Amino acid sequence: MFESIDPRSPTPLYEQIAARIRVAVASEELRPGEALPSVRQLAKRLRVNPATVVQAYRDLAGEGFVELRHGAGTFVKEVPHDRKSEEKESQARALIRQVLTDGARLGISWEDLTEALEAEKSRGAGASEPNESVESTVREGA
Repeated sequence: MFESIDPRSPTPLYEQIAARIRVAVASEELRPGEALPSVRQLAKRLRVNPATVVQAYRDLAGEGFVELRHGAGTFVKEVPHDRKSEEKESQARALIRQVLTDGARLGISWEDLTEALEAEKSRGAGASEPNESVESTVREGA
């Protein structure tokens, strides 16, 4: 789940960890009531300071994604469907912004990016079920 955590990124590690957990909750990769790794386990696995994981978990608790149970651990909360949808759309927009930024840096036009996206979509790349919110984000131009 945490393969995309990048210590060289300008985004703080705790924000990357929290973002990944938000996506996992929104996509139901993590289910309500499911325990997250302990702070020590996750810190060791990601090779980060435990305080980094604590900050991520606190932020998630404040946003209503997880519940911190003293002495028992951190557990995924039931998140309303509309909040999950908002998170998915937010992540889709972030992905599109990153593609646009990378494309601009490489001198790739919006038209070329759109053609590449359409070609990948027709090949069946990506999610098994096309997500209408992703498609509308691309059409809006992020």
